[in-house]
Amino acid sequence: MILMLLPTCDYDPTESSVPWQALRSAGIKVCFATPQGLPAYADSRLVDIGFGPLNPLLMTRKPDLASYRQMTEDASFRKPLSYDAVDPSEFDGLLIPGGHAKGMRTLLESAQAQRIALYFFNADKPVAAVCHGVLLLARTLNPDTGFSVLRGRKVTALVANTMELPAWAMTAPWLGRYYRTYPQTVEAEVTAALSSPADFLRGPFLAVRDSVDQPQRGFVVSDGQLLTARWPGDCHRFAAEWVRLIGARI
Repeated sequence: MILMLLPTCDYDPTESSVPWQALRSAGIKVCFATPQGLPAYADSRLVDIGFGPLNPLLMTRKPDLASYRQMTEDASFRKPLSYDAVDPSEFDGLLIPGGHAKGMRTLLESAQAQRIALYFFNADKPVAAVCHGVLLLARTLNPDTGFSVLRGRKVTALVANTMELPAWAMTAPWLGRYYRTYPQTVEAEVTAALSSPADFLRGPFLAVRDSVDQPQRGFVVSDGQLLTARWPGDCHRFAAEWVRLIGARI
């Protein structure tokens, strides 16, 4: 059984539901956890509000929205655990989606979520994170070393110069800092947690969205039991790699 950590709201519907759908299709159960144990819904701008003329670039794709709507009907989604009620030893792997809007901070700044993540690293169990979800791991410190659990690993996450900053620049006139969850970019904070800047892998300069039929277009980084990806456009490959990683362990 896989544990998926969600914030109170505002996560990305693709980064959560595409892996969920792949796990379900493989017969692997997913349990959800949220800060207060209440159902948590994705960023409404990515689900239905949209970005006007920028929808072709930024909006969630229709097939992925269909997966998200199926996920929200799942009994486990409707009755999540609270973070403090999670016994991580009961799970075979940990999945952490990302998102841009302010509600994501309830996951990324949670000491309880960091406690859960630390257990999975110490137990050498599979962990998968995408986009801002990698920030939770960057902030999770190993008490024996004082360093992030990512130190010594190769990872990817939301790339600053080709993803986060251009999206912010395009939308800032009416959305302000929507695409800047924190003053520091995701790439900068994650890179600072690593042993070397060279351990952050940006992938191809021109990012192309993957799909069910063309997962090879996505970019992921696998390092032992850790799997990371950059953005929603990597998530079909991310999901396929995640199912393979979990299937090898259970």
